[in-house]
Amino acid sequence: MPSEDLLAPSVATWTGRDGPLADVLADSDPTDLALVVGVLAGDDPWDERTREALTGAGFDPDEILETHEPSTKAGATTVVRVPRGQQSVRVLVLVGLGDAAPGDLRLAGAGAGRATRGRALVVLLAPSCDEPGRAALVEGGVLGGWAPSRWTGGSWQPGAEVAGEVVVVGVEPDVVERAVRRAVTTLVARNLANTPSNIKNPGWMARQARTLGSRSGLDVTVWNRAALAAGGFGGLLAVGQGSATPPAMVQLGYTPVGADDATPHVVLVGKGITFDSGGLQVKPADGMLAMKTDMSGSAIVLAVLAACRDLGVQVRVTGLLALAENMVSGSAYRPGDVVTHYGGTTTEIGNTDAEGRIVLADALAYADAELDPDVVVDIATLTGAARVALARTMAPVYATDDELSSQLRAAGETAGETLWPFPLVPAYRRALESDVADINHIGPSVGGGSITAALFLREFVGERRWAHLDIAGPGRSDVDSGVHGKGGTGFGARLLLRWLEGLR
Repeated sequence: MPSEDLLAPSVATWTGRDGPLADVLADSDPTDLALVVGVLAGDDPWDERTREALTGAGFDPDEILETHEPSTKAGATTVVRVPRGQQSVRVLVLVGLGDAAPGDLRLAGAGAGRATRGRALVVLLAPSCDEPGRAALVEGGVLGGWAPSRWTGGSWQPGAEVAGEVVVVGVEPDVVERAVRRAVTTLVARNLANTPSNIKNPGWMARQARTLGSRSGLDVTVWNRAALAAGGFGGLLAVGQGSATPPAMVQLGYTPVGADDATPHVVLVGKGITFDSGGLQVKPADGMLAMKTDMSGSAIVLAVLAACRDLGVQVRVTGLLALAENMVSGSAYRPGDVVTHYGGTTTEIGNTDAEGRIVLADALAYADAELDPDVVVDIATLTGAARVALARTMAPVYATDDELSSQLRAAGETAGETLWPFPLVPAYRRALESDVADINHIGPSVGGGSITAALFLREFVGERRWAHLDIAGPGRSDVDSGVHGKGGTGFGARLLLRWLEGLR
């Protein structure tokens, strides 16, 4: 088995065809061919298009239902072995479509992807649906057909044998191509997040950024520890000073063809804590097990920037990766320390395990002072409070602009990555007051830990339009189910791409 390139995950070759299904099957090698068709909830499990296509390909739709009684629950699969010579396929996969809403179709695609892993050829018959539904079906198929990579025998190996080729009947080639590219962006973020922290540190992430930037036509600048010190990035230096591997910041730049001074400029900032022990206020052992994924925000920003050219994003995008390892040592920063951020704002450290907002503050202040963006969005696995509030299926979004919040939430609905608006409560700001510095970075006296974290970050964006996505809940999955593999989920990657694609 060939080694896996973490920055180019193994996926099937996907193509779109107009059909009819019978012609597609006739043109295909039946040796290891799986045909996937969807089954609807309701009185008639077949939509008219699927019924006609199956009949034209030599199947009896009513006999299939009577004999196999397939589940119509979104993503459920029923695998039917077809005797050799009886049909031009080896396996018929019946996948539940639920009500055929985009979310159901994404789950259906994921179920089909899992059921057809390792097949040489898969023909997927798309049901009648709109463009978001067709794209969701393909995205789900790519995500479900993949499994987390494994380190074995001295190299990375694919976590599952993906299908060789997938032909989607009834979906335009451009829709297929763009959906696959969005899904691959999520997979790149997952691979980076799932890499063990004895391999992954700030320097390693910076190297991945250089490699992916070179492949994707991005401008890449890396600040090492000396450059961070010279530039006054005291937050990154403080969080990283307890580690044997120094902190770094990476700046990635994408400029569309034909851009000029009037082209809008977006800055994306990602939290990049490559391992979080909690620092001197050390986490419980169980709390550390998933902390290799605490740099998911930076992985998402890197993956999104790398996809901008292929998806034809029409705005300028700058990505900032705030990278550090939060460790325990004699040189680690302490509760009660005062940190001076980029630009001069000082922060009293209230908890060394609330380090993510400290590194983000430097990057946000730099973006405001030096990059002159029209809008800034940060994404981070930031607070346990967000996970407690919304569990694993959605993330809070905070914004200083209602239109920006609405745009991001709409993009999330299209991508199947739901955001829920949370308030920046003015009364909670006084909980962040400090006797010795400009601000304290935690506000334990009021609760609402996700809100006070967002209020802290707002101090560093000036008057910019800004939004903060706290993905601590949906950023990780404990199971390989639905569109998620176990580990880092890459939640937010497709959402941000959909948002960027809609900007002009």
